[in-house]
Formats: sequence, C-alpha cells, structure tokens
Amino acid sequence: MVAQVLETLKDVRSAKVLCLGDLMLDRYIYGHAARLSPEAPVPVVVVKRKTYMPGGLGNVVMNLKSLGADPLAAGLVGRDQAAKLLADLLSGALDPASPPLLEDEQRPTTVKTRVLAGIQQVVRFDEESESPLSPETEEKYRQSVSELLPRCGAVAASDYGKGVLTPSFCAWLLEEAEKMNVPVIVDPKGSDYGRYRNAFLVTPNRQELAQAVGEDVAGASTERLVAAGRKLMDRCRLKNLLITRSEDGMTLLSSAGGVSHFPAKAQEVFDVSGAGDTVVAAMAAALACGRSLEAGAGLATLAAAVVVGKVGTAVAAPEEIEEAARPVD
Repeated sequence: MVAQVLETLKDVRSAKVLCLGDLMLDRYIYGHAARLSPEAPVPVVVVKRKTYMPGGLGNVVMNLKSLGADPLAAGLVGRDQAAKLLADLLSGALDPASPPLLEDEQRPTTVKTRVLAGIQQVVRFDEESESPLSPETEEKYRQSVSELLPRCGAVAASDYGKGVLTPSFCAWLLEEAEKMNVPVIVDPKGSDYGRYRNAFLVTPNRQELAQAVGEDVAGASTERLVAAGRKLMDRCRLKNLLITRSEDGMTLLSSAGGVSHFPAKAQEVFDVSGAGDTVVAAMAAALACGRSLEAGAGLATLAAAVVVGKVGTAVAAPEEIEEAARPVD
C-alpha cells in the first residue's frame, strides 16, 4: 500500500477539486488553568493567545492545498466580521477562478470557538444558524456551483447540518455531476441519507452510520458494521461507502461488492476535530486525478493519522504523510 500511497501523493498535485457545503470559522483560545473560579466549579483559563482557522468546508480547502491540489470553492457566509476573516484566510489557498464568498445577510457566519487549557479543551461555543437556505439564496448558490463544476475532477461536499446542503440542492448537484461524470464525495450529517442518493462516495464515521441505519452498531464488530453499511447503501442507492473507524482505521465498501480494510497508523491521538475533513479532501484529490478508491483510502488513512496527532484544526503536508508511511521499527 505504501508505494501506491506515495504515487497517489505525487498525482494529486494536479487535482482540481470543487469544495462546497458548510463553511465556518474555527476560533481557538489557548491558555492555562491553575485554579477553579470562586463563582462556580469551573476552571479559570488565563488566555495566552488566540488563533483563527477555516473550518468545515474551509478545512477541506486547506487540506487540499496542503496536499498540493488545486481547490476551488463555493462558500456561503454572513455579512459580518467573521466572513471577512474567512475570506482573508482562504485567499491564498483557493484557485483564482473561485468566486467571492456568497453573502447572506439573513444568517451569521458559522463560528466555533474552542477554549483550551494546555492541550485539553475546556469548552466550545457555537454561533450559527441551522435554517435551510431560502429559495433565492439557494438559486444564487446553484449558479455559483454551475460555473465551477465543469472545471473540476471531483466534488467534496461538507455537510455539517448548517442549512447549505438542502435536499433540493443535493438532488440538483448529484444529477448535474453525474451528467459530467464528476464524482461527488460527501462528508455526511444527520440520519437522512436519502438526500445523498446516487452519491459516488459517502464517508460516515461509526456513530454517523449507527444514526443513519437506526441501529446500535457504533461499537459493533467489523461484520456488523459492513452489514449496516450495505443496508445503508441499498436503501439510499449510494455507490460506495467509506466507514471511518478511528483507532480501527477505515473500511471501504464498493458498489461491486468489494470490502477493503485500511488499518489505522498507530500513534498518539491528541485531537480528532477536523479529521473527517482530511479524509474527504484526500479521497476527493485522489479521485480527481483518476486514482482508485483504494488508493484514495490509503492516502486518507495516513493523512488522518497525521492530523489527529496535532491539536486543533490541522492539515497534513506531503512530507508528513511520507514520514507516516514509513514502517515502524
């Protein structure tokens, strides 16, 4: 697998991937906690620094750029300061053909703020709207995607349940992409996978798969997970399914009936936030340059191993993936 991953890593440098879905701003507040508050039994975090990173769809963009691919994006934001910050953070990563972020003054830019004491997350608070796009805003979003779709080799769709990937938009996208023979890779949310009908690849984790099939399979055996995955594929006509299994690696189910397992690269896990974005980015990049699902899954396994070893929303650089691919002595 190592040789295949390294060849794929070279190929993705020519990949053009369209990123769409829920765009957000990740805000990190770092400090240390040495005492409890006298007002409530909670730690007092003394703030040392603050950072901002693109999250959700934005993290997929940054992961693609780190891999050497050429991401395009159709993003939706509010009309606020967070939108300006996001635009600045993404400006150096996006292909020049990407349009400006679409503003919707009826909703805020999604912002997730995490407070960390050392490497321990103390609390997270979210500023967001989960309301579906209005018909007018959705039509503008479709127009933006329509202009970009012919320029890409794959689509990475990030669904965080913030209202961008409505059932009507997903149905339209998947129909248009199929006409152009462009694979759509979906990072899913919720239990209604009917909206992803006919998607080329969907990438649930174990908990998301359990929610989608309505069965307690999150901690189940590999055989039960595979059976649940097949059930979901049949029900929603999904062409392929990649089940991400944390420390147990990944399992790929193909429309041809194949099952492939990709063991996780053993290492210490610090933070799993954003790992799903890394998986989607790696799979989309591999498919955009004509590599197989298996090659993409191999690359995604190593890229995910890199990012979970970092604190905060992170990306995997090619040299880090190459290092992770080396056999452990």
